[in-house]
Amino acid sequence: MDVKQSMRDILRAESDAIMSIPVSDAYDAAVEAIVERVHRRGGKLVTAGMGKAGQIAMNIATTFSSTGTPAVNLHPSEAQHGDLGVMQPDDIVLLISNSGKTREIIELIELMHGLYADIPVIVITGAADSPLAQAADITLLTGGAPEVCPLGLTPTTSTTMMTVIGDILVVNVMKIIGFTASDYAKRHHGGYLGVTARAKE
Repeated sequence: MDVKQSMRDILRAESDAIMSIPVSDAYDAAVEAIVERVHRRGGKLVTAGMGKAGQIAMNIATTFSSTGTPAVNLHPSEAQHGDLGVMQPDDIVLLISNSGKTREIIELIELMHGLYADIPVIVITGAADSPLAQAADITLLTGGAPEVCPLGLTPTTSTTMMTVIGDILVVNVMKIIGFTASDYAKRHHGGYLGVTARAKE
């Protein structure tokens, strides 16, 4: 097996997949909705996903929090055992599922709307006709490129695209709210990034 050639193939496949993410007005709507609910109304962003998508959801939440947009990650299963109480009326939700069929995520929408009926739902998925996409207020499609996993099963390409879409949302919200290095330093005091941010003040 030629690992270097495999590496080139994977890099090419994932790069092509990223460039094939559909660019749509849904991104304008998603960014505006996050700014409206969090920065104008005082709510927060709540992210959720299961499995690998759940890890991406957690990363998106922590990145938003460190860049001035309060966010928490809610585990869909734990939500059914009391953690749903973290939700507040002015929150907005970002749900992630490649298939758009993840049972726990679909159930989470029902539970959240049972608590606060008008909470907006943004979805990142690879399936435009999925139950999750149909239930969303705003759908951000990954493009559905095949996984680079040789079995075509392990979340690889799909999680890369989810991460990139999260970055698109974070960066554009930062631009709109005028987030500065000084703001960053107040939220990220420790480590190299904290030192670097304070040096830019």
